[in-house]
Amino acid sequence: MSSGEQYNVMPTHLEHYLGFPGVAVMLSCPSCESKHTVKNGRIHNGKQNYRCRDCGRQFVQDPQNKLIDQATKDLIDKLILERLSLAGIARVTGVSELWLQRYVNAKYVTVPRRVSVSAKKRGD
Repeated sequence: MSSGEQYNVMPTHLEHYLGFPGVAVMLSCPSCESKHTVKNGRIHNGKQNYRCRDCGRQFVQDPQNKLIDQATKDLIDKLILERLSLAGIARVTGVSELWLQRYVNAKYVTVPRRVSVSAKKRGD
């Protein structure tokens, strides 16, 4: 090895630590602050999921709370009226199925339980 060559010598058991190459930053559990964390697959958007070995909590390093704009909510309302599946609506609009289910449930609560219908008068 010449003096100008560098190799990444980070051990494989440390690969879930984050940071710049050669700098390891250990993730700690947001619940118990333990440093004993392991990779635990990926979440729906491809981000790395972690699990705490001490308390069992699963977490993502930088969770994002994305606000859904009114235009997307209006589109969702129209797609619900078209009787599309929730999975299809979530896929098309880019929202999570869990958020969509909660949104639909909140809408359902506001719907009146009884609807009064009057007969149309003849001749009008």
